[in-house]
Amino acid sequence: MAGILRVPRSRGALSGVLLIVLGTWGALIPLVGPYFHYAYTPDTAWSLTSGRIWLEIVPGAAAFVGGLVVLISSLRPVVMFGAWLAALAGAWFAVGVTLSPLWTTGAVSAIGLPIGGKIHRITEQIGFFTGLGVVIAFLAALVIGRLSVIGVRDARLAESRDARHAVRDSAAADPAVNDPAVDPVPGEDPVPGDRTGAVG
Repeated sequence: MAGILRVPRSRGALSGVLLIVLGTWGALIPLVGPYFHYAYTPDTAWSLTSGRIWLEIVPGAAAFVGGLVVLISSLRPVVMFGAWLAALAGAWFAVGVTLSPLWTTGAVSAIGLPIGGKIHRITEQIGFFTGLGVVIAFLAALVIGRLSVIGVRDARLAESRDARHAVRDSAAADPAVNDPAVDPVPGEDPVPGDRTGAVG
């Protein structure tokens, strides 16, 4: 059933919007956070480092794109792709900092150090990476789970859509509907004023 590949856009609308917002936050907060002392070193606004690019901006952009796809697409495989892209972005936010010593010199974190006191550093860790990644992955998993199962409503919508297409296709293929020159159905009266055998 071809119609089953389509889903109502409302199905993932809220999750898509939230993924867009969180992706935007994840990509921009390392650049604007220093304005209000919510940052990792270097504590300089709009300062690009390899750590900020690969651990924050890239996954933030991926979450943004994934959320946009979830929001605007009505094709189930395409929406699934967007959700998986966002899920991978969330996972990278959550574990990327932990894995970053694998490619840095001296096996140190690629992102620098959080600034401020103990509570401030904890909120930075949650808002920049761990908490942000968990929430993004959770929202993406909700979309994946809802699209992995074809509900009764989806099946009924698909059947209704297929029925409409079938009626339209049969009407397009019926010459009696599309060709006015087709002979009238046997047994019907001819065109008025053209009665054969009329008494003159």
